[in-house]
Amino acid sequence: MFPLRRVGSKILEQWRAPVVAAKMHRNYSSDVATPQPLSVLTEDELAMKETIRKLATEQIAPLVKKMEDEHRIDDSIRQLLFDNGLMGIETPTEYSGSGCGFLTMMLVVEELSRVDPAVAAYVDIHNTLVNSLFMKLGTEEQKQKYLTKLCTEYAGSFCLTEPSSGSDAFALKTVAKKDGDHYVISGSKMWISNSDVAGVFLVMANADPSKGYKGITCFIVERDTPGLSVAKPETKLGIRASGTCMVHFDNIVWFGNLLTYKYAAGFLNEGRIGIASQMIGLCQGCMDATIPYTLERKQFGKSIYSFQVLTYSQNFQFTEIAQKLTSKCIDFMGGVGFTRDFPQEKFFRDAKIGTIYEGTSNMQLQTIAKLIERQYTQ
Repeated sequence: MFPLRRVGSKILEQWRAPVVAAKMHRNYSSDVATPQPLSVLTEDELAMKETIRKLATEQIAPLVKKMEDEHRIDDSIRQLLFDNGLMGIETPTEYSGSGCGFLTMMLVVEELSRVDPAVAAYVDIHNTLVNSLFMKLGTEEQKQKYLTKLCTEYAGSFCLTEPSSGSDAFALKTVAKKDGDHYVISGSKMWISNSDVAGVFLVMANADPSKGYKGITCFIVERDTPGLSVAKPETKLGIRASGTCMVHFDNIVWFGNLLTYKYAAGFLNEGRIGIASQMIGLCQGCMDATIPYTLERKQFGKSIYSFQVLTYSQNFQFTEIAQKLTSKCIDFMGGVGFTRDFPQEKFFRDAKIGTIYEGTSNMQLQTIAKLIERQYTQ
């Protein structure tokens, strides 16, 4: 049994002490002349990765198939994540968070993804899209009310995508009409991660359609709000345990402070980095399950790993995207790779979502193209 500690003495606590926290934020002490690049992890970061890897391998891995079949994250795993501070990685300790940095969060997502990308998505979205928004834009009252519970009790959902707006995130149909001292919210969201269990939803709605996308505002909506309903989870190709549902808002009466959309949209950037970390971990996990098999399986008197075509292909695939790597791992396994007895097929299915959520690959390329154009036209 992994030596877990409950809230107040979490698994990440040893990496949030003042001196260590400075290292984790890459604010090195004066005796270090030149900070190391992000490609070189510190001893503390490596130790933290090993701790999370042990947690995932010993506590999460035994339940992966069960969660995959049931299309939900087991309650014991959800509690495990809360108990060990993984649902408030960047959140300050005064709000019951772990008080670590963004890099720590990405390393956690990477290690969880080596075992189950669905669990990693649950943690990633909660931290990068919900907690981050509260931390940077919430009032002190909102932080005290919601952040503490988000770190210790319930998950959060970020509600942006709609049936008619995916890549075009500004084309929202969900509206929030001003009515005296409150708003009335109506509309629907789809593909909303964590919505099956979320206790609070950050809902993007247009409060002033005449202003176009500038009228889009973020509303905090609690799960028990009259008029809010969550449909059954979608049956997906991959990350099946991650609850993804449609969420409906039927004339919800809403009171509270507003958060402008330009800030909320900017937080997708953190989520996108999280997806990259998820894909890195997924690839590593798939290779972890494949390489030992290729070393042990014998053909023509020697391990198939030693075949030149296989070795070259493996080395090449490390530089390719997750879909290609996981597909190639199935090839390496032969017929057994096509069965559910081995994890390669799950990694293959889970990898597909990496090209879709937080912006499709084409949208990401378009963003990169705009950045390049800006460099040469300004």
